[in-house]
This record gives sequence, structure tokens and C-alpha cells, in this order.
Amino acid sequence: MSAKEEWAGEIPRGFKLNWMNLRDAETGKILWQGTEDLSVSGVGHEAHIPKNTLKCKAVSPKLKLSSAEQMENFYLEQKVYFKGQCLEEWILEFGFVIPNATNTWQSQMMPSSVLNGNVITQGFLMTIFL
Repeated sequence: MSAKEEWAGEIPRGFKLNWMNLRDAETGKILWQGTEDLSVSGVGHEAHIPKNTLKCKAVSPKLKLSSAEQMENFYLEQKVYFKGQCLEEWILEFGFVIPNATNTWQSQMMPSSVLNGNVITQGFLMTIFL
């Protein structure tokens, strides 16, 4: 195994999604917060979001992530599904991640008037180009 391959194997072990929350985009009030490490692969992650979230005009997800290793061309991708169809997709391009860094990311989801019913969010994915 080359040094580059060994280093690439260290990246997932040093990466963590510390927490994620959903906020009312107008007031900033936290509606739901989870502290489960969503970066654990091979495990299904489930969140039970309060019904009152649908009363908000817009919802803003925010997450905090940490990386022990330096990464280049790092990005996060999230897809929101409604009745099996992808309604919304976010791609956050971080680019270069400093080793031992902690970062936060916040965005705004589609308005609740569009998302009434069952919504499935496909977990965060990362791709690293070495």
C-alpha cells in the first residue's frame, strides 16, 4: 500500500458530522437537533422531525463537521425525496479543508407548502478526489 493510499484510508476515520439541526428560517429557532454521527457509513440514519416544522414558511438546515486530515476538493451532497422523487438537491463545495478543522454549513430548504407529506432526506455523502 502506497503512502497516498494509507493517507486516503485515514480520512474517513478522522471525519465526523458532529451535529445537525433544522431551524425556522425566519426566526432562527431550532426545531430539531440531532447529535448522531451521520458520517458513520454502512448504517441507516433516521430522524423524526416535529410536525410543527411544516408550519414554517421555510426551514434552514445547519450542520457542524470536523476533519482530522487535510482534504482537497471536498464536498457534501444532500437530496430531499418526496414520494420517491428527488425534489431538491444541495451540493456544498468546501474545496480545501484544513487539517484538525471544524466547519459549519447552513442552507435553506424548499418552502413547506411544497413539502407537505412524506419527505425522505438521503444522507450526506462525501467524495474526495486524490
